[in-house]
Amino acid sequence: MTDKIPEPDIHYLQKVLLEMLAIPSPTGFTDTIVRYVAERLEELGIPYELTRRGTIRATLKGRKDSPDRAVSAHLDTIGASVRAFQDNGRLSLAPVGCWSSRFAEGSRVSVFTDTGVIRGSVLPLMASGHAFNTAVDQMPISWDHVELRLDAYCATKADCESLGVNIGDFVAFDPLPEFTESGHISARHLDDKAGVAALLASLKAIVESGAEPPIDCHPLFTITEEIGSGAAAAIPWDVSEFVGIDIAPVAPGQQSSEHAVSVAMQDSGGPYDYHLSRHLLKLAGEHELPVRRDLFRYYFSDAHSAITAGHDSRTALLAFGCDATHGYERTHIDSLKALSRLLVAYVLSPPVFASDAKPGNASLEKFSHQIEHDAQMESDTRVPTVDSLLSK
Repeated sequence: MTDKIPEPDIHYLQKVLLEMLAIPSPTGFTDTIVRYVAERLEELGIPYELTRRGTIRATLKGRKDSPDRAVSAHLDTIGASVRAFQDNGRLSLAPVGCWSSRFAEGSRVSVFTDTGVIRGSVLPLMASGHAFNTAVDQMPISWDHVELRLDAYCATKADCESLGVNIGDFVAFDPLPEFTESGHISARHLDDKAGVAALLASLKAIVESGAEPPIDCHPLFTITEEIGSGAAAAIPWDVSEFVGIDIAPVAPGQQSSEHAVSVAMQDSGGPYDYHLSRHLLKLAGEHELPVRRDLFRYYFSDAHSAITAGHDSRTALLAFGCDATHGYERTHIDSLKALSRLLVAYVLSPPVFASDAKPGNASLEKFSHQIEHDAQMESDTRVPTVDSLLSK
């Protein structure tokens, strides 16, 4: 019988999620949320260190210090920055992260200048049906066809400059969170603050239970995932297993659900590690957690950035199911519960391969099997034998 795992505090998960959503953190503007998460780790008594730019690398000590494992969620979100001043005092925008201007239209935003914060709205260039009639429906969808209207007297380029607005100022989009009695959670920027909340809740459950992980685990909180470099410089050298935490698109053609945790088998960077992914699926089955397998064709994760940086780690990706990703996102507490519980089970599970503690020294005898070698060689009868080739 599988041992019962410590139960995450779901009220705590919801509390820290709501508090993080209130902290603007587009990529490049993450100092405040880094401080927030570091304070939560201090409350839990989990030691951490900061990289120069602010990635958090914590350590949850285990019975053995090698091989290590890491779990990573990202603190940065999509957003925008000021690209140009228009003659009419409106601002042109450039996206931070990869997302459509379609989802920016109508948003309330904060512009962070060197001296303060100015509120405003993002609008299509033709924003009034009373002025442009049906022409408003013909507007193309691109960042060249939206503008930022500041809530200040601003009718010329000079007005923009007098307000202290500068090219490159960060623009953060209001999250508009709503937690409903049905268990649904709607907001911008659930990617990846909901994943961060699930990770913090899992760490709290482990620490308060007194359970000791079998090996050291490094919770990582990265700050540049949305632009592709997230975990590239964050992983300690001895990490043999790296599990990213991110968002699972719920849409036609996808298998993910708002009521389950997804194990991603592949994303734009290719397949995840065979053995680590199946270890997670096995844990979900043992603990009766709702789980889905899925492929994410159009995004990368922190795990991909770690591999492209040259880390020799097995990688996998856990994700909470979410509708309308990078738009006005919605998930369900069911998915976040399942994610947090699976993270607890994973951190308390043995390493997939203890021999990974000595990379480069493992013998072929200890090397992994996906399926037995002989069975794999015999699986395709279309492959000719040496004798048949020589007889021709």
